[in-house]
Amino acid sequence: MADKKVIAVVGATGAQGGGLVRAILADKNGGFAARAITRDPESDKAKALAALGAEVAAGDVDDDASMRKAFAGAHGAFCVTFFWAHFSPEQELAQAKRMAEAAKAAGVRHAIWSSLDDTRKKVPLSDGRMPTLKGKYKVPHFDAKGEADRFFLESGVPATILLTSFYWENFIHFGMGPKKGADGKLAITLPMGEKKLPGICAEDIGKCAYGIFKKSASFAGKTVGIAGEHLTGSQMAEKFAGALGLPVAYNAVTPEAYRGFGFPGADDLGNMFQYKAEFNEAFCGARSLEFTRSIHPGLLTFDAWLAANKKSIPIN
Repeated sequence: MADKKVIAVVGATGAQGGGLVRAILADKNGGFAARAITRDPESDKAKALAALGAEVAAGDVDDDASMRKAFAGAHGAFCVTFFWAHFSPEQELAQAKRMAEAAKAAGVRHAIWSSLDDTRKKVPLSDGRMPTLKGKYKVPHFDAKGEADRFFLESGVPATILLTSFYWENFIHFGMGPKKGADGKLAITLPMGEKKLPGICAEDIGKCAYGIFKKSASFAGKTVGIAGEHLTGSQMAEKFAGALGLPVAYNAVTPEAYRGFGFPGADDLGNMFQYKAEFNEAFCGARSLEFTRSIHPGLLTFDAWLAANKKSIPIN
């Protein structure tokens, strides 16, 4: 490991970070080593990464000293936050600022910040087409990440802003998969009309990040977006049906209806889908499939993801 460039990976036991750690470790001759940063180095997931050959280090994105220690001596840093653990955009902003400052203090040569659009640039708070949430956000889990871009771009650390896409794993873990309606038939429900939803396998986000680290000089100071496919709700329903061997319909609801579903974060997600639909061309355009494949040729399609994961999708 001493002769390899160390990439410190925040959220290493999570979806994006885990994908990056595994990509680094799989590339035996790539010239990089993985430092898996996690709150709990004794967790089963952390131990699994250690068994693959990762250096596992304790790190807490809510603690300055912890992050500076975790980044010490690293060539690169992958920085990510998980809004849904606390639902606080302010906490997410503080975490991003802390990571950017830690990367600067450690002399990191390339940082990647996993980000999303600040929707307020297109839908100001005064715009009534969607409700303002938490006093100063339209899509809190987007806006805080987008606002935090400046911490990295102004840090003095060569940084890449990585715009991610909808995880297809949301169909497994976030309750968005096909559900039976009153008629007993399966359907997926989204407030997207027939607009396209850029989506990606979460593991591929980490693999894309690795592709960027391998070409650091080409991406410092740039914002890039990634996706596995751009698909409409109808197209996804058809692909679900093919994978599951069952009829699956697409239930296109309004954003207002989606916001009213009442589960934690429904208002945030309702606004998010509305934003993606209303600014569809620009949102998809910022997430080029051709570019994504150029940095990760093994990118999964939705069909390939379904084939690998269909048994994990809850049908209820």
